[in-house]
Amino acid sequence: MEEDKFIPEPEDARSEPMPDRLPVLFPNMVVPIHVSREKSVAAIDAVFSGRKLIGLVTQRNEQVEEPASGDLFTVGTIGLILRKLVLPEGGARILVQGLSRIIIKKFVREDPYFEAEIEPVTDRKTDGLKVQALMRSCLEQFKEFVNLSRSLPTEILVAANNVREPAMLADLLGTHVNIKLEEKQQVLETFDVRERLKLVNSFLSREIQLLNMSNEIQSQVQEEVGKTQREFFLREQLKAIQKELGELDSKEAEKAKYEEKIAAAKMPQEVEKKAREELERLARLHPESAEGGVIRTYLDTLCDLPWSTSTPDTTDIKKSERILDEDHYGLEEVKERLLEFVGVIRMTKRMKGPILCFVGPPGTGKTSLGKSIARALGRKFVRMSLGGIRDEAEIRGHRRTYVGALPGRIIQGIRNAKTNNPVFMLDEIDKVGMDFRGDPSSALLEALDPEQNHSFSDHYLEVPFDLSRVLFIATANILDTVPPALQDRMEVIRLSGYTELEKIEIARRFLVPKQLEAHGLKPAQLTITRPMLRKLILDYTREAGVRNLERELAKICRKVALKIAADEIKREHITSSKKLQEYLGVRRFDREEEKLRSQVGVATGVAWTSVGGDIQVIEASRMPGQGNLILTGHLGEVMKESCQAAMTYLRSNAETLGVDPAEIKKYDVHIHFPAGAIPKDGPSAGVTVAVALISLFTGVKVRGNIAMTGEVSLKGRVLPVGGLKEKLLGAKRVGIHQMILPARNEKDLSEVPEEITRGMKFFFIGHLDDVLPLAFVRDPRTKRAHKQVKAVKKHQPSPKKLASRGDGKVSRSNAAKKLVEKRKRPAGSRAGARKSSRKK
Repeated sequence: MEEDKFIPEPEDARSEPMPDRLPVLFPNMVVPIHVSREKSVAAIDAVFSGRKLIGLVTQRNEQVEEPASGDLFTVGTIGLILRKLVLPEGGARILVQGLSRIIIKKFVREDPYFEAEIEPVTDRKTDGLKVQALMRSCLEQFKEFVNLSRSLPTEILVAANNVREPAMLADLLGTHVNIKLEEKQQVLETFDVRERLKLVNSFLSREIQLLNMSNEIQSQVQEEVGKTQREFFLREQLKAIQKELGELDSKEAEKAKYEEKIAAAKMPQEVEKKAREELERLARLHPESAEGGVIRTYLDTLCDLPWSTSTPDTTDIKKSERILDEDHYGLEEVKERLLEFVGVIRMTKRMKGPILCFVGPPGTGKTSLGKSIARALGRKFVRMSLGGIRDEAEIRGHRRTYVGALPGRIIQGIRNAKTNNPVFMLDEIDKVGMDFRGDPSSALLEALDPEQNHSFSDHYLEVPFDLSRVLFIATANILDTVPPALQDRMEVIRLSGYTELEKIEIARRFLVPKQLEAHGLKPAQLTITRPMLRKLILDYTREAGVRNLERELAKICRKVALKIAADEIKREHITSSKKLQEYLGVRRFDREEEKLRSQVGVATGVAWTSVGGDIQVIEASRMPGQGNLILTGHLGEVMKESCQAAMTYLRSNAETLGVDPAEIKKYDVHIHFPAGAIPKDGPSAGVTVAVALISLFTGVKVRGNIAMTGEVSLKGRVLPVGGLKEKLLGAKRVGIHQMILPARNEKDLSEVPEEITRGMKFFFIGHLDDVLPLAFVRDPRTKRAHKQVKAVKKHQPSPKKLASRGDGKVSRSNAAKKLVEKRKRPAGSRAGARKSSRKK
């Protein structure tokens, strides 16, 4: 078909007293159009002197003053200009009759008027009973519509009844039914006649319902108002109609929506007052105001917070205990504390949430324990990682004066949990930073203070929020970096490293099933015997937690899964060291290490670290010099002072120890702590350093199978230390079963699990003199020194130092036995012994 050229003209009715919508011209319909734009007038003038044919399409947005080709619909009508009237104020009025539908293929030009290539469209006609039924239904509904609307003349109904063509009937009804511009365009773009009738029929049905509602509303309003209130009646009628149509005034609809949300949120009175004040401010603002968006976000946040929504707590103590035991092995102190909390809730029905702080090495289950506690209590779980946070606003939020302001992460977590009593985990609280943007640790003080957090103030909310029912759980590897004020607000529960037995049980109950499931293996396809689990723990991992153990188990599962997938094996049973070595390679750690040999100037201590306990070998060497002390190994100030105290003790007691004081001045002493890249600090290495120095100057070897710890004073007193359980674990892990400990730490041994102390021997000492016969292969003191020691001992407390063996019995150390035996001798025998010694 050869294409024609036409000039499509978008109608403009802003200055025309016509219906409130721009008309859409249908074929066979006659419509008056007022034209005022220069382009439109130019197009009419161009075609009126010729064939008087013009293309008519509607613009998509009637608010656009100067539409471009992209602002026009692509389906329109070709029309015949029947009459043209030039207006004195400019523009023209034309009477146009629609001829047929057209599709715009492309625009040729836009100046001085629109010109485009078109393609005429022929209706897809369909006959049959269904079409006849649709026509009859449309006519009946149109009749009802005319009777209800009272705005259409009855002649239109007569004209509709005389139409026999389905397409013409659909276009006629589409022209006279008061529907939206987009809906009329939809009718125009429907080329299938039957579908067009269905569309018109649905529009008629909807408009009839609206008219019925309008009449009902009108009758109800008329009963309530009088003639003198007609203006008020009209407005109320309009509001009622818009409400039924879902087309409320945007501001009124928004205000009503927020009022419903505020009422549903059940806020405290103070907060509700603040919300309604902000809502009134929003109602007075222009809808497109930038501040309006800020207020809307603020109101949404207030309404979404769970001011009065809480999760009921599980008060069944046995059920809570069973859940905790299912998820974690051991950790009795934590479980007992939580069960106490459950018991108090059961008795009081309400209790402020405690603020707990789990401190322990990585991999000991601190984070997973928080999830288990939430499950045991039946509460929601929220986790917030504090690692690397340096901005106080992350905790307290930003003030609304900032662009993109949001609440702090605590309030956001409560909002996402949709409950005001979740279990809230503050992970890695010891890794919070600080810079010019503020100190997040200080911002946490209010949230974690049981006496203040009932009215926690977020900068964004500007109203208090009750955090007293939240169960806060903080986790940390060390407490050194946590401010003292923050530590004081938390109940610290220490999670020490796992023992060998605990690791075996954790692997058997949790880690192995977890890795089997993760790698698609069935329990029967891979089994690891208990002795092989123990060997894996001792030979391939050295950690306080179980993360590396889980990685090694995952490595075994991957290799077994590969073999099964390749049809090399059907199942695998790891029952020997050879099998274990086949999957994991040679063992990485030796339990009997060379550094535990007896040597001169080398002593073995034990140290507490953030990842558990470990041994610390201290080496001392001397070289000709002027008596200087050299310390290496990345030491902290406290440890350096401890080394200086040990050196001072050696110099002040040189004759007692059998060392020439002049010889000490001739040599420079170098004390080194291996693993120099790791920072070290603390006073507990004092005894070990002193033993290494005494060995260096006396030439007597220090026993390699014994480890020691304790702070030493200038007078040789041995003071207590902390981290006893971790230190014992570190010593036992490398095969050391004898420990020298401060006497004042004897009471702490009762808190160490029996599994750790079993098979170990402990010597409790109060003075460095008691260490000498225990730590050295022979007593380094000379006979003369023994006499001096005896004289000094008269002024020391009774040296009944006890050693606990693995069988639970108590025995005296050898030095203590000898001294007690001497004290038990009769006076005459001691005098005789002194005379005989003089003669000799």
